[in-house]
Amino acid sequence: MAPNEPAPADRPLLRKAAAEDAEPLTRLFLASRALTMPYLPKVHSDADTLAWMTHVVLPGTTVWVAETETGTATGDVLGFASVDGTELEHLYLRPDVRRRGIGSLLLAKAREISPEELTLYAFQRNTDARAFYERHGFTAVDFNDGSRNEEKEPDVRYRWTARG
Repeated sequence: MAPNEPAPADRPLLRKAAAEDAEPLTRLFLASRALTMPYLPKVHSDADTLAWMTHVVLPGTTVWVAETETGTATGDVLGFASVDGTELEHLYLRPDVRRRGIGSLLLAKAREISPEELTLYAFQRNTDARAFYERHGFTAVDFNDGSRNEEKEPDVRYRWTARG
């Protein structure tokens, strides 16, 4: 087993998201951004973020959830990935479960959804995310001054192709 890879009993389950995941995914999204990117301005209320998750992300993209197995209908949500065509729109983890292979599992699922190519944006200051994507074969193809995102935070566009 590779370092930091979850033991088989601890390996998260991946499942397709459902409408009832809106609240836990919104909580995870907000907590992750607050703890890992404290420099980002908060441009929407929590209620507006929940509405966006409910009415835009879940019905408009393919969303997969990583969760623990607890014997209940849904386990504890550990992270999620959202793919729209060839765009990896979101990949967020609960901050306390980073570096355990969960992000890699979600990224592998995103590559199953879009096996030829994936693109994404990351904030330039998000060095952990950038290193993660670069380790997984993504290449920076464009840098921007932040004028294309709501946060007005400089970002970078990444691209991965199956051809390398």
